[in-house]
Amino acid sequence: MANFKLFNTQSKQLAACDTLNASGASAYAYTPKHQLAQLAVTGCLNQTFYASAESQLDQVLKLVAELDSRFVAKAAVYARQKGHMKDMPALLLAALTANRSTLVPEVFEQVIDSGKMLRNYVQILRSGATGRKSLGSQPKRLVQNWLNRATERQLLQASIGNQPSLADVVKMVHPKPAEAWREAFFAWLIGKPVDVQALPELTRDLLAFRSGASHQVPAVPFQLLGNETLSKEQWAAQAYNMGWQGLRINLNTLERHGAFEVPGCVEYVAARLADPQEVAKARVYPYQLLAAYRMVGDNVPLQIREALQDALELSLANVPKLEGAVVVCPDVSGSMGSPATGYRQGATTAVRCIDVAALVAAAVLRKQPAARVMPFEVKVVDIKLNPRDSVISNAEKLAAAFGGGTNCSAPLKKLADSKARVDTLILVSDNESWIDTRRRGASETMLQWERIKRINPQARLVCIDIQPGYATQAADRDDILNVGGFSDAVFDVVEQFTSGRYGAQHWVEAIEKMQ
Repeated sequence: MANFKLFNTQSKQLAACDTLNASGASAYAYTPKHQLAQLAVTGCLNQTFYASAESQLDQVLKLVAELDSRFVAKAAVYARQKGHMKDMPALLLAALTANRSTLVPEVFEQVIDSGKMLRNYVQILRSGATGRKSLGSQPKRLVQNWLNRATERQLLQASIGNQPSLADVVKMVHPKPAEAWREAFFAWLIGKPVDVQALPELTRDLLAFRSGASHQVPAVPFQLLGNETLSKEQWAAQAYNMGWQGLRINLNTLERHGAFEVPGCVEYVAARLADPQEVAKARVYPYQLLAAYRMVGDNVPLQIREALQDALELSLANVPKLEGAVVVCPDVSGSMGSPATGYRQGATTAVRCIDVAALVAAAVLRKQPAARVMPFEVKVVDIKLNPRDSVISNAEKLAAAFGGGTNCSAPLKKLADSKARVDTLILVSDNESWIDTRRRGASETMLQWERIKRINPQARLVCIDIQPGYATQAADRDDILNVGGFSDAVFDVVEQFTSGRYGAQHWVEAIEKMQ
């Protein structure tokens, strides 16, 4: 009999791999629109295990040059409004500006919705990375308009941070405000002499507090108080003034300044964090709480750390339940130990790719106790999980099975060999499979998926690539969805795809529907 691997009729019906992944193994290339869609919605522009920040930037600019400017504009708006991204929308807007697109004013209005985004845009444009270093007349006018329309609170919030600072931006564009208070504010911001009484109320309160003329802590962003000497009681008062999300993000800051030593503060913060109504109102998802749990310092009181776990359990109400026979395959190979959003000096997240993969598996298991969890590296790792255990406990148990090479087809082969029932298979990986690479034809992942499909014609495959690249092990089809990167929106996307409400090109379709 002739070599079955070479002369297999089934393998000839599948599309052959057309590129190499970052590991040098065979893979399928995404279309340019799909690449930009994934990078725009989930790209991190930081050093990852397989890609440098520079290579990601080069890839984005290359795609912007190739694609229609209207799609790029929609991608920028979608990334900001739906993906809640910061750097990518500003980069796409700066690239459109450098290309002198007529869509720049419209995109600016929808993307630059905060002082942070304004400073990001100016920083990227002035860096020369997109091909120009000067703002130019149109961008200068757009920045002036934002400065002249922003509220006092928005301007104070925008004044937090450097490179560039808001003062630098004001010096670049020279806004001409119509209101006396705004003119006084800009003068104060850039260090010019100003009549304090001409300043708006919050700014006057801040200056009075800084000078010692008032002991009342002003209702301004606490970062503006960072260089001031606040008492423990005043920091505790900041905790009472913060919103739920602000509280979640700033636990280490409150601990560092002694707020939790004030009687009643720990109990108040813990109760707020674990309040079912607050969690529901914030519409917080497990990933945000996992990040908070991993980032919180050891000196933060145990009661508060336990409250974060309680909040994470409550947040599962926002995770949709998948119907039918569900299989989750988290990648636990060595490359999954890198930070989920890449390496960034002074701002590297404590959440690793493996933590995200384990979280997805644990969250699905909690909502669907009958789901099958199959961690893999070179082979499938045998781990027993209790659906009743906390998500944190199961995620940590999965993350402990860490190390080895990447073989994305391993769990699929095991399922096909056992003729298992599968309705939804979720593969959470960095997609850099190399153990099972083939010299020609379809990828081993696709071949094993076809075997599963012969047993389960209705089955759907979701490949979540935590650090989005340019290639996948499973080509886009009606029954295969590739999701690049990870955010809490992924849970909704998976549910919509498995229920038939979105096609394989979800990101592209969603972006093209933007007005």
